[in-house]
Amino acid sequence: MPTSTILGLSGPSSSGKTTLARLLRSIFPHTLILHEDDFYRPEEQLPFRNGLRDWDCAAALDILSMVKALNYIREKGQLPDWLDSKEDKNEVGEHGVPEEAIMELKRKVERWVEGLGRPTIGEYKKLVVLDGFLLFGESMKEVRECIDVRMMLRAKFAKAKERREKRSGYVTLEGFWEDPPDYVEKVVWPGYVEEHAFMFEGGDVDGKVGHEVVERLGVQVCPGEGEWDMTRVLEWAVDAVIKSLELRSS
Repeated sequence: MPTSTILGLSGPSSSGKTTLARLLRSIFPHTLILHEDDFYRPEEQLPFRNGLRDWDCAAALDILSMVKALNYIREKGQLPDWLDSKEDKNEVGEHGVPEEAIMELKRKVERWVEGLGRPTIGEYKKLVVLDGFLLFGESMKEVRECIDVRMMLRAKFAKAKERREKRSGYVTLEGFWEDPPDYVEKVVWPGYVEEHAFMFEGGDVDGKVGHEVVERLGVQVCPGEGEWDMTRVLEWAVDAVIKSLELRSS
């Protein structure tokens, strides 16, 4: 009997995934976070794109270890001891969600849990949020099949570039990585388009979602086309998680 529900939260780099994951952890009880970035291969094993090391592709990830961790979490309801999180050491920007809005959502979830009358989430039924830039693409089928609830954020190119370039860098296995100039244009965004174009009409990742495809994959895409602030995104996400957990427990 599975002891965890795995929620996959994906989207382009700098779309707010990790921020949202941490907010959800603060609102839903018995919630853990697993970061896809903790499954990067050593830097010297990464492929190149346009002459630069490519951190934003499936080949940069140890997919077998990720599947192993997800299966362990599903069975045991806890993170494996061998997993050392580097992502938790990276900075996360201000989320901008008023504290009162967070507390109101927390009260909403508490009322929902108390009134449901069946074991949907709790000490022996954990919610595990897996956040990652690449979870639903065809190159990640093994991982995708391990995910029970699938949610995706959006960010258009200009905003994703602006947000990413404000970051100082990333903690890695080897130390610290800083993006070279034009890294978003040369590596990050081409990789995102390559993996996700099939989910959008005409392959335009800044355009309309291909609803037939995302419905087939079971992916819930956040409305607003990447323009919503984090408060609205969080409200949508909380409602989506509640509905998804209700469906799974019915």
